[in-house]
Amino acid sequence: MTAAPAARLSPARPRHLLDFQDWDEGRLSALLDNADTMLQVLDRPVRKVPALQGLTVCNAFFENSTRTRTSFELAARRMSADVLTFAAGASSVSKGESLRDTIEVLTSYKVDAYIVRHHAAGAAHLVARYSGKPVINAGDGRRAHPTQALLDAYTIRQEYGSLEGKKVVIIGDVRHSRVARSNAELLPKLGAEVVLCGPATLLPEGLAALPGVTVTTDPREAVRGAHAVMALRLQQERMTGGYLASLQEYADTYQVNERLMREAESGAIVLHPGPMNRDLEISGETADGLRSRILKQVENGQAVRMSVLYHLLVGRE
Repeated sequence: MTAAPAARLSPARPRHLLDFQDWDEGRLSALLDNADTMLQVLDRPVRKVPALQGLTVCNAFFENSTRTRTSFELAARRMSADVLTFAAGASSVSKGESLRDTIEVLTSYKVDAYIVRHHAAGAAHLVARYSGKPVINAGDGRRAHPTQALLDAYTIRQEYGSLEGKKVVIIGDVRHSRVARSNAELLPKLGAEVVLCGPATLLPEGLAALPGVTVTTDPREAVRGAHAVMALRLQQERMTGGYLASLQEYADTYQVNERLMREAESGAIVLHPGPMNRDLEISGETADGLRSRILKQVENGQAVRMSVLYHLLVGRE
């Protein structure tokens, strides 16, 4: 008698959002679907639900941020969580305390989840190890910024209904961009084609090997037929020199502006993860124009981060 085949079990629900390695298309789509519900909450007269009541979320930011930190804090409070905000500059970190000791102290305060931004790649992984609690990576070095990629994907999906078959172009300082890396990892999982474009000095090796990702130094070729074009900030604070001949030469070739956008699909949208250097990587006219969904990205960030918190802390299959 032949034994019946064992039932196929779906992979275990990821406990953290450090990157997208353990996240399949089904779970990612469910998370974005749930963001629709969270957006409805934010449109109510009382923008609050009790989903995280009784839980404490720690915003542990070892690197400066405006949009991400504020967005996560609001997301947690909208869901009735208590929020512990930690700023490294006003803490014992400035006195030399290690990341491990800092996290172990915070965990002793009965923190239920961490949102971590750090200048060092891999720091969020260490927090997950030291704390034993769910961790959301809010940006670690040049490595990953998964919730930014999720809100970018959500904004494109809002526009087109799906990412399947959509061409998304990311132009600029790819070398120093954790946003570019996370989008290159996420968007192909949702069916999109990703094109990374910039000067050769700002295109790191290895990203072209990712499924669904191509790399080019020609912005007109990159944008041709695109459904969404994202400009990246030149991260001059991370550059040690020698990457660019001049800022003007960069702007003349790689700036996302109305002239370049003529190569894209007629209804193509423009994105930017912020903060912007206006009239450098993106023209003011384009940033404020009808194609721009930059402020929509900011608005969507709160709903997406509410969905991430819900999914990791209280969501059920």
